[in-house]
Amino acid sequence: MADYKLEKLSNRTPLEAARTPNLDNITSGGVLGLVNTIPKRFKPGSDVACLSVLGYDPEVYYTGRAPLESASLGINLGKQDWAVRCNLITINDDILEDFTAGHISDNEAKLIISILNENLGNSNISFYAGKSYRNIMVYNGDIMIEADCTPPHDIIGKSIRKYLPKGNGSEILIDLMKSSHHLLVNHDVNKVRIDLGENPANMIWLWGQGQRPSLVPFKELYGISGAVITGVDLLKGLATYLDWNIIDVPGATAYLDTDYDAKARYAIKALETHDLVLIHIEAPDEAGHEGNIHEKIRAIENIDKKIIGPVFDALKKYNEFRMLILPDHYTPISKKTHTSEPVPFTIYSTDSGKKSSLSFSESNAEQTGLRVKKGYKLMSHFIEGDIAR
Repeated sequence: MADYKLEKLSNRTPLEAARTPNLDNITSGGVLGLVNTIPKRFKPGSDVACLSVLGYDPEVYYTGRAPLESASLGINLGKQDWAVRCNLITINDDILEDFTAGHISDNEAKLIISILNENLGNSNISFYAGKSYRNIMVYNGDIMIEADCTPPHDIIGKSIRKYLPKGNGSEILIDLMKSSHHLLVNHDVNKVRIDLGENPANMIWLWGQGQRPSLVPFKELYGISGAVITGVDLLKGLATYLDWNIIDVPGATAYLDTDYDAKARYAIKALETHDLVLIHIEAPDEAGHEGNIHEKIRAIENIDKKIIGPVFDALKKYNEFRMLILPDHYTPISKKTHTSEPVPFTIYSTDSGKKSSLSFSESNAEQTGLRVKKGYKLMSHFIEGDIAR
């Protein structure tokens, strides 16, 4: 949701341009500040940022993105296994045109993953279908997969040649990627997609690798129970390691067409049996990657109207409650990828006398002077309520 000021929006950010009466009302009656969710040595991504938001220091717990997503797919990684994120992508010549292969359907993705397993899988290599373009490859051979890999959403419109994996284990990854292109480029599933005017899934892109992390369960660390509502395997995987309940919501697509109303309804119900409920919405991030200002503003307004407003109203039946709202990282329209700036956050608490009297925006958050430099500490501040006193 966080972004830069844009000339097309009269030097406002999408967040400032969007109509967000509920978010602004909550922020005005709560505290507003900035939190650094991406530690200095880490690349900006949802894996690192969400670990921070959930109260886990990436310096201690982060091993890679793919191991987190693997948990949501029921993949039981052994100690020597390497999980690798496997995007289905669209390339034209050597240009990466679409890191989502046209947001390929789950069924088509499963078919392609089965093709990959049949032709490229062996005793050391297995492919697992996830959701849409987000899939997993697991390697359990003798080589350490420690290559430097580039996220595909960072190189949209660029030649892949300069961004192929480099370092230990890169030969395995590059061979699989190139072999997948030969296998998929003329496959029937892609011929049909092209005939329908859709981007073909004509190659895989391997990145985000890592080994099984050791995360302390959330209740053991913070003393309360949790649940998550999301359409993204990364968050579901994190919840699995944290021993949270994963609440499946029909229509949660992890895209612009997600069912916002359903997410709110299920969250309100979950609050009856859980101390803390995380609602994750991917839509503004996807709009940022697409460079689509209109869709980003629309997603922010949908979140405000259909999720933040109803959930806040439902919380009022409890004598005491707190609500934390924030993006996990920036995804600026102008860059179409993630950046590392501290993000704005607001905490509303019934036991706090502090009021920002400001609307929720990047510039207003900076203006307050409130900073949480180590992002993973925000969760304990939220639970204890000390930041809002």
